[in-house]
Amino acid sequence: MKSIERTRNFCIIAHIDHGKSTLADRLLDITEAVPERERMDQILDTMDIERERGITIKAQAVRVLYKRDDGEEWTLNLIDTPGHVDFTYEVSRAIAACEGALLVVDASQGIQAQTLANLYLAMEQDLEIIPVLNKIDLPIADVPGVTEELVELLGVDEEEILKISAKTGEGVVDVLDAVVDRVPAPKTEHEETRGLVFDSYYDPYRGVVSLVRLVDGELKKGDEVRAMRSDERFELLEVGCYSPKPTALPALRAGEVGYVVAGLKDIEALRVGDTATRVARPAREPLPGYSQALPMVFSGLYPTEGDDFERLRDALAKLQLNDASLFFEPENSRMGFGFRCGFLGLLHMEIVQERLEREFDLDLIASSPSARYEVVVDGEVEVITNPSDLPDSFEEIREPVVRATLICPKEYVGAVMGLCHERRGEQVGMEYISTRRVQLTYDLPLAEIITDFFDALKSRTRGYASFDYEPKGYEAADLVKVEVLVSGDVVDALSIIVHRDKAYQRGRALTEKLKELIPRQQFEVPIQAAMDRRIIARETVRAYRKDVTAKCYGGDISRKRKLLEKQKAGKRRMKQVGGVEIPQEAFLAALRV
Repeated sequence: MKSIERTRNFCIIAHIDHGKSTLADRLLDITEAVPERERMDQILDTMDIERERGITIKAQAVRVLYKRDDGEEWTLNLIDTPGHVDFTYEVSRAIAACEGALLVVDASQGIQAQTLANLYLAMEQDLEIIPVLNKIDLPIADVPGVTEELVELLGVDEEEILKISAKTGEGVVDVLDAVVDRVPAPKTEHEETRGLVFDSYYDPYRGVVSLVRLVDGELKKGDEVRAMRSDERFELLEVGCYSPKPTALPALRAGEVGYVVAGLKDIEALRVGDTATRVARPAREPLPGYSQALPMVFSGLYPTEGDDFERLRDALAKLQLNDASLFFEPENSRMGFGFRCGFLGLLHMEIVQERLEREFDLDLIASSPSARYEVVVDGEVEVITNPSDLPDSFEEIREPVVRATLICPKEYVGAVMGLCHERRGEQVGMEYISTRRVQLTYDLPLAEIITDFFDALKSRTRGYASFDYEPKGYEAADLVKVEVLVSGDVVDALSIIVHRDKAYQRGRALTEKLKELIPRQQFEVPIQAAMDRRIIARETVRAYRKDVTAKCYGGDISRKRKLLEKQKAGKRRMKQVGGVEIPQEAFLAALRV
């Protein structure tokens, strides 16, 4: 039996693309957790979508055995985390299951916005921080400069910063030794079993599989267990760990991280943040759990086939089990029955839609993303997540505002400030974190950053700027609803809420884009943008037209006119009964306008 003193729980945190997954690969190689013939890059990124995009979406827990030169063997529970701002909730749950964190910083890029955000999350949980300077083998690496930034940020000695190359393996053994020496052993205070569920997923053969950090006591196969918040009881069919493949164990003991399988088909029975305890000797108090993630971006998801509504409901419920930050509720609009979904950001929305289409074989249409607004009507505050629900008359509308942190080289400060002011931002602070890099703090309306802000920031700074944000609250603003009418019918999914100063510009851009994407019909299709019940922009998709006068060779002009009038009357009649089908590309294009 492994002693709790020889167990270390730690996670890897960093900004996106600073080498977390590569470092995890090297740690698995050194500890020989994976046979040589099965080794591959990004081994902990198990989804195809993660490999294709080169990003980590899900935090992955894995257990390895590390034998030091003195012959002592240590059990290391490692959690590789995502680096993108949209997956911060995933990072916060992983941090809560650990006692230490490897803060990885790219030697060629230095400290970036998400480095700071993840560092503060780890500090809030009082984790032992081990700074790691990665990619020192790159020709453009600025090791002295970035080391100085880390010393200033963390207040540590230069000798405490580990300098490694995860790609070549240089210095990685020192990382494992530092984890053993610096990260404290897990603490256990009670005899009664308490395990925190920090992640879960649905397996079609085994039901709900829950990842658990066992804080007190032990869990073994055959134990009758109770979920303390949902008050559900079930018997454990298997307990084990990932190393990195699922490996069954006789028991999970205090301080360890592993999985439990109870054959549950009801996905509500054991949710993320719940506490599992044994029925035979139950704990008195559950563990604190997690605060609920607050959705930032809302969009409607509709199946293209109406019969797929129930399949979409089941798919969203199973995906929510694996992604606790996803929110959804049924919704009915002119696009049919679907769901209003809440996401943490635009990338999160893209990933969820792609996972639903791939993993559950669904064909979906997404409406334009929007934020959550507060509207004051007759002295009462209503919350609006769908632009089409905005009432025609109201006393005040408030929009969500975020506190944004932007880090960029000093030569791009002017470009970044210009972009923020274009998006109605207010500068809060400016600070030089080194002689070359500046940290800007702005208050920005959420609606201005959920579409293309990040792309614009990267293009104006040649990819050198980084960006992170957190909710600040709601502020009153002069906002209006812009609706899109196709052939006189309002298309709810394309409605947007924008600032009055930008309404004409956005309406014009939407109609021009839709004109390119809506296929021509046998009749004329007007595309209009309306604000406050008046049209502010219009484009027309021209009708196909047959040359009905081609058969007339000479003769009286009245004969040609008669044929043209007959065609015109037919087109008018067709327009009254004809419907226009808007392709999925049109909805997707609206997201990027």
